[in-house]
This record gives sequence, C-alpha cells and structure tokens, in this order.
Amino acid sequence: MSDLRDLYQEVILDHNKRPRNFGKLEHPTHEAKGHNPLCGDKVTVYLVVESGVIQEIMFEGAGCAVSTASASVMTESLKGKTPAEAQALFEKFHSLVTGQPEPSTEGPQLGKLEIFAGVRKYPVRVKCATLPWHTMRAALEHKTDAVSTE
Repeated sequence: MSDLRDLYQEVILDHNKRPRNFGKLEHPTHEAKGHNPLCGDKVTVYLVVESGVIQEIMFEGAGCAVSTASASVMTESLKGKTPAEAQALFEKFHSLVTGQPEPSTEGPQLGKLEIFAGVRKYPVRVKCATLPWHTMRAALEHKTDAVSTE
C-alpha cells in the first residue's frame, strides 16, 4: 500500500484533478501529438518559443493520473527555459523515472518533478509519465508524426 501512496502522492493527484496550463494554445510556434497505445493516453503539446526561450507551453488530451500530472508539472517546469535546458531537464526526468543514473549533476534541477521517482517501481507507468516529455521534445524538433511510446 505504501508503494501506491508513493506513486499517487498528493501533488500528483492535485495536478491530475486541476492540471495547470491545460488547453489549446493559440498560435503556437511548436506543436506535436503523442500517443501511448498501451494504455490509450493521448496528449498534444503546444509551445511558443521566442528569443530562444519557451515563453508559453500548454497541453491537452486525455490520459491517466500519472500522464496528466506529468504534463502539468512539465509545463510549470519549462516556462522560461531554453530548448537546450528543456532537453537537459527531460534527460534528468527520464533518468529519474527509469532508475538510470543522472546524465549530469549540472544543468537544471528537477525540483517538483522529483515526486515522480515512485513511478520507476511501475514500468508500465514510466511510459505514461514520459509521454508528455517525448511529445514536448518532438514539438521542439518540429516532428510532424505523432510520437508513440512503443
């Protein structure tokens, strides 16, 4: 039972019930769609990148609590970052949820994203947690094909 409590901590439940930056962003400079065929989660990530900085980021879609909370916290974490900082944060987040060693101790700190550390105990949920991040990266790279976790 404590493992489940670790996974669905209060912050994750809060971000699932009241996701921040949820909705369609008008006139994005970057956009991508992601899909997790294993559980059916779908997400679209919209960004406005101006002067080399992520000015706005929003998402919409339907997914489980982990996917929605991950997208919500991701949007809060990436505003004001450069695309390179977003990529570095993605790599640290991915290492956290997969249980891999951190790629570097330098760069942006995970902050609130560390609440997702419990996800690594549930390999199926790792794809849920990383779907918004893979989609964000695809958007920054202007990939037009939908991102899949498979």
